[in-house]
Amino acid sequence: MALTFKKLHPLYGVEIGGVDVTRPVDARTFGQIRAAFEEHSVVLFRDQPMDDTKQIAFSELFGPLEISGSANPGVGTPFARQSNLDIKSGETIPVDDWRMIYQKANYLWHSDSSFKRVPSLCSLLSGRICPPSGGNTELTCMRAGYRVLPDSLKNKIETLVAEHALSHSRDRVEPGILSAAQKAELPAVRQGMVRVNPINFRKALYVGAHAGAIEGWNQDDGRGLIDELIERATIEDHRISHAWREGDIIVWDNRAVVHRATAYDTVKHKRLMQRTTVGGNESTLPR
Repeated sequence: MALTFKKLHPLYGVEIGGVDVTRPVDARTFGQIRAAFEEHSVVLFRDQPMDDTKQIAFSELFGPLEISGSANPGVGTPFARQSNLDIKSGETIPVDDWRMIYQKANYLWHSDSSFKRVPSLCSLLSGRICPPSGGNTELTCMRAGYRVLPDSLKNKIETLVAEHALSHSRDRVEPGILSAAQKAELPAVRQGMVRVNPINFRKALYVGAHAGAIEGWNQDDGRGLIDELIERATIEDHRISHAWREGDIIVWDNRAVVHRATAYDTVKHKRLMQRTTVGGNESTLPR
């Protein structure tokens, strides 16, 4: 059966049909999927009932997977669990539990693993248990965000370097929520503020909530420019807001897209999303 392609947004994003990615995908079919990923940055598959083994198998077609660190309940596995359910008991986690407070940083626009020296290629998020309302994932096209900048601002940021750290995003919702050991596990890294796709050479802004400073700038001015760039890029015309159905899986390009979670009733409704993250193979800066 031939693949089908349906645009999700005029600027980016495509829904692919005609394939079951819970089963082995042949090289020719995956070649089309990978080409769509490079072109459209966001790829959606519907009606794909995933378990962990199947998701790992599909994710590894894109490349080697990252392993979650100590701050995520999926520590030591390829999964970054996004859920209000206790991983052992399956019961709803209280709203004042540190695990729910920690996840509030997911409501900020960010690119997964930009706080690693070699940042990730892409993320794959599968909807396992979805609330009846709320809990959308919003995505924004940072290629479009770059294109709308005035030339003077493009020239200004072309060679700037930002400092990214997990603590920058987590401290914005709860200062000190990460322990000293967790901060040491992921020390701050340097990232360029513009990324170029190596296949089609399109430029994208590379900023988000993990970026907390600009090298050589004072703290307030650096944070101010980062916030300005995020605001310019994440205008409503650049967004996709995905309302989840169980069996959905989305692949997004962390080089060219930022995303955020949206709120839902964590007391009344259960939600379980499993994210795998594919590691990158290139730095954002010259060696």
